[in-house]
Amino acid sequence: MNTTLTVPCPLDDPALQHLRNKARMIRLETIRLIEIAKVGHYSSVFSAAEIFAALYYRVMRLEHGNPHWADRDRFLMGKGHAAVGLFPILAEYGYIDRDTLDNYTRLGNPLGDHPDMTKVPGIDFSSGSIGHALSNGAGMALGGRLSQRDFHVFVMLGDGEMQEGQVWEAALFAGHNQLSRLIAIVDRNGYQLDGKVDDVMGVEPLADKWRAFGWDTIEINGHDLQAVVGTLEAVKRNTKRTKPVCIIARTIKGKGVTCMETEPGWHLGYLAPEDAQRAIAEIEQREI
Repeated sequence: MNTTLTVPCPLDDPALQHLRNKARMIRLETIRLIEIAKVGHYSSVFSAAEIFAALYYRVMRLEHGNPHWADRDRFLMGKGHAAVGLFPILAEYGYIDRDTLDNYTRLGNPLGDHPDMTKVPGIDFSSGSIGHALSNGAGMALGGRLSQRDFHVFVMLGDGEMQEGQVWEAALFAGHNQLSRLIAIVDRNGYQLDGKVDDVMGVEPLADKWRAFGWDTIEINGHDLQAVVGTLEAVKRNTKRTKPVCIIARTIKGKGVTCMETEPGWHLGYLAPEDAQRAIAEIEQREI
């Protein structure tokens, strides 16, 4: 843990409950949309739901109804298969119509299993092939500096994505160029499509690797909204920082639905109607 970062407890009870409600909405809407598609990545969204909620409803600077505002904070997803959890947020921001959301993945609908920036307002980068998002985020951060724009760039990466060589090329580039407005968030849920990340190809010591590439590195509990918000807001406030920042968020894949937390096969799947109702009931009743 980087002990030089002071992380206050920024959320009073109403603000904390608001973000918990948004994380719950993200999980519930994920189930609803995947019911339309008949297949999807539940557990990859559920591990990141608190991070989505913190970014979009507290930390990032955005304008409702204006996805093309030049000074908006940017958000890119390396783990683009979790886009089904992002689309409901874009609908709440007025970037896409509710009817578009309700017809997720249907013929002619712009919303698919992965996000497409040419079709979906509010998507800053088209992702699907793992490993490319950090390179694009670094380019955006450098472009913002050169054009004297006032925005931050957030890039969410999967921990299995740490096995991609392009991630480390981008990390080296960002550290060398001191892209201090670039913030990577690694969803360290421990699993990828083929099983446990560290069984497929070990990535630890992950924090030390990012530090060696010239990044300030912080490790947090990715489901603790106080820690997530406090860390992200402290990073944004620190205008004296010269390095990019990597936040390693320790999470549980499938968090919020017990059967998914203990079964890695839910990386991609479909809940039968009766199972979906049980999952919905647990999400509605459970405090993360």
